Amino acid sequence: MTFASDRFEENQAAIAKQHEDMQRTQRAARTSRFKFEPQAVMQLLRQRIVGQAQALTEIEQMLQVVKADFNHPERPLAVMMMLGSTGIGKTETVRIISEAIYGRNDAFCRIDMNTLSQEHYAAALTGAPPGYVGSKEGTTLFDIEAIQGSFSKPGIILFDEIEKASKEVIRSLLNVLDNGKLSLSSGVKTIDFRNCMIFMTSNVGAKALQQQWGNWKFSVQHLFKSRDAYEQKIIDAALQQQFDPEFLNRIDRILHYQRITLDTIPALVGIELQKLNQRLSKQARTVSIDTAVIEQLKNQYDGRFGARHLGRQIRTQIEPIIAAYILQYPNADLIHICTQNGRFIVSPLEKIQQQNDLALDAGANYVTRL
Repeated sequence: MTFASDRFEENQAAIAKQHEDMQRTQRAARTSRFKFEPQAVMQLLRQRIVGQAQALTEIEQMLQVVKADFNHPERPLAVMMMLGSTGIGKTETVRIISEAIYGRNDAFCRIDMNTLSQEHYAAALTGAPPGYVGSKEGTTLFDIEAIQGSFSKPGIILFDEIEKASKEVIRSLLNVLDNGKLSLSSGVKTIDFRNCMIFMTSNVGAKALQQQWGNWKFSVQHLFKSRDAYEQKIIDAALQQQFDPEFLNRIDRILHYQRITLDTIPALVGIELQKLNQRLSKQARTVSIDTAVIEQLKNQYDGRFGARHLGRQIRTQIEPIIAAYILQYPNADLIHICTQNGRFIVSPLEKIQQQNDLALDAGANYVTRL
């Protein structure tokens, strides 16, 4: 009887241990291996990407699916194409995601597809075929470390301006988008994209949009159309014409980035000013601007070139004034920009204060010499 009782207790203990191990395994399986937080990534994106609420919502959904960690084992984590005209935040979106996940805005593999416009440039991605120079080395433009990421962080790759690549280059990516693997032509190496988020940007349809709205600017018909819906229709038509169906069918999400409107200019100026002050912080200086400066920048804004045009305005019209002022008054730490007769200038009050400071410094040096 004692022997039977001992065996029963041992069996109960073994069953309890198995149950505990099973629960521990289930808890581990339910815990995402990825350490980034989608909410933190989106907070950074919404701070810096202005006027793209719908696109950012789609990106948030994608990041949540990646974080939940039940992705298809034989496909990339995500395949996303971002469409829209130049300078509206497509490439900047990928930089910010990289910064939020890795702490650096360049911790991803970027392939500028405008450099792969010829058919034979497909070898730059897939490697040289057997018998050609470099075939044994398996040389490729892909940054394998950035693509494969790590156990706790997904890899990131950006195919920038993908519509500028040749048809052969686009076809070489079909297997990557489908099963997450790319075998180099020489067969010596296979690149794994299954732990990678794939982003593509394209300006396809942008020129057609400019022509349409240029011709229709004073036409009665366009007054009865929703501009955003009509623009999306033109871009979708250009997309279907540019890419083969088998390529488009492998993309999970196609996002339409909207043109930058005038009411978003103040927010964009604020972002550019923040970047400028970040650079000046190394010299312990700070720049501020009047609302009149923002209004003048808004009036000079050219919507064809997006936020890049705004950044160019600040670089060519405001930064030279700041530089000249700093060289004249090296001790300046607070610089305020205003307008006068349609020109950007440093506030006269700032100049008076700096002149007084220089006079005090000169007086102190004179007393010291005495």
